[in-house]
Amino acid sequence: MEKFLLFFEEMPSWQKFLWVVLVLSFFWILEGYYALIKLPYRKWRHARTNFILLGFVMFINLIYGLVTAGIFIWLDNSGFGLLQLGHLPVWLELVLSLLVLDLIAQYFVHFLLHKVRWMWRLHLVHHSDTHVDATTGTRHHPFDFIIRESFALIAVIIMGMPVGFYLFYRILSVFFTYFTHANISLPKKLDHALSLVFVTPNMHKFHHHYQLPWTDSNYGNMLSIWDRLFGTFTYEDTNNIRYGIDLIEDESSAENLAFQLRIPFNKNIRLKN
Repeated sequence: MEKFLLFFEEMPSWQKFLWVVLVLSFFWILEGYYALIKLPYRKWRHARTNFILLGFVMFINLIYGLVTAGIFIWLDNSGFGLLQLGHLPVWLELVLSLLVLDLIAQYFVHFLLHKVRWMWRLHLVHHSDTHVDATTGTRHHPFDFIIRESFALIAVIIMGMPVGFYLFYRILSVFFTYFTHANISLPKKLDHALSLVFVTPNMHKFHHHYQLPWTDSNYGNMLSIWDRLFGTFTYEDTNNIRYGIDLIEDESSAENLAFQLRIPFNKNIRLKN
């Protein structure tokens, strides 16, 4: 287990970037053959906006890496965190850390992004995509990403986890992000069975429906257990899904980068009470 975690600790940046490219490319190509919904759109033109937003996120991630490194140095020196209170097997510490990261840095912060008005304005950028595919997983306003990463670091501090745990979580998170957003059609029985534990493509698509109550459901990224536990789980007929958000009537704005970056500050977009 130590050698396994050491691999992620020593993983160079180019390999992490390659992982993002490979996973995204795999699901982006796969959905061209096994599409859940036939989307009448220009795939490359649609991806351009999402890839530019990904570029912003990756740049912020480089800067945030310095903050992250500082936190792990402090944790090593201080012995702070729940994991430092006992001596559990490494595999169990890893499982517990992944559970807490998925709960706090994915489910809980995602819930807040929908319920806190100023956060919801940032998160509208993600939901304004009218053609959800694998590249939608990269579509986040830069400030939205900063909030998510801040909650991930909160989870790291609470647990006092080693850096290898966090880096392994990041690798898993990349896979699930593109898997759940990909416009792929899994056999319904398989998708439903997997959704008992994991977030699946069908399950997450309801979250991207343009209207409530489905928009405020299925907040999870890796594990579906949080949605089931807190009563936010939805699984219906995917034929009834319509992508986008009813707060933005102009669907052509979904691919307008300048418009997307201004959404949080656009007073013409009136939030519902």
